Amino acid sequence: MNPNKALWEKGDFTRIAASMRDSGEGLVAKLGVTKGLKVLDLGCGDGTTAIPAAKLGADVLGVDIARNLVAAGNDRARELGLTNVRFQEGDASNLGELADNSFDLVVSIFGAMFAPKPFDVAKEMVRVTKPGGRIVMGNWIPGDPTLIAQVLKTSAAYTPPPPEGFVSPVTWGVEENVIQRFEGAGVPKNKVSFQRDTYFFNYPGSSELLGVFRTYYGPTMNAFEAAEKDGRTADLQRDLEALFNGHNRSQKAGATSISATFLRVTVEV
Repeated sequence: MNPNKALWEKGDFTRIAASMRDSGEGLVAKLGVTKGLKVLDLGCGDGTTAIPAAKLGADVLGVDIARNLVAAGNDRARELGLTNVRFQEGDASNLGELADNSFDLVVSIFGAMFAPKPFDVAKEMVRVTKPGGRIVMGNWIPGDPTLIAQVLKTSAAYTPPPPEGFVSPVTWGVEENVIQRFEGAGVPKNKVSFQRDTYFFNYPGSSELLGVFRTYYGPTMNAFEAAEKDGRTADLQRDLEALFNGHNRSQKAGATSISATFLRVTVEV
């Protein structure tokens, strides 16, 4: 199996996504989505941004490599009575099933950054975007002190070295890399812009969110499996507890609200 597919089908990202709904809606509200706009949400999960775009009247296709997340997205759309959004399986580095110049807006929030072959990912996103359209990515930033960058960094410290040729997903959070990849897809540097933005993870419990990540988030699951083999499970648990507790800024007792900074990339095609 494709390792990337195995990673995201291993857990159940819908459990994490439930804490991100408000931020997904807030981000989509900034993108100028209008009725009838053709939108591709790449690495869509169960629709954290695809469904808000559909609610605004866009015609949305969500593509994700994980079969379970595609099924969850279609279930959410049915439950909400949305007929202008659908979800299907696909790989961000090879969207051969999608025609050239098909979408006005391609969105990928913490999705395509995890696909292998980043130059292929950039080329595919540009290929399926109509001339005059836009690509918007949200990418975690390496070394950023906020939650997810630190979760990924901590998890990596407990897992075996990646295979030769592996390109870290967080390299998409470096502006120079993003420019180089889209230039390789034929987009001039002056058509790529950047902005720091923030997602919030809001959860009703005070300590349960780490448990959700440990049980359902692929990278964290892999880290705990590796730590168990090395007898370091307690160390990893301690490190992540300090991280989650230290970043919780909720003003409500027994609740969690943690911010995570990301790089918002806008590409004019």
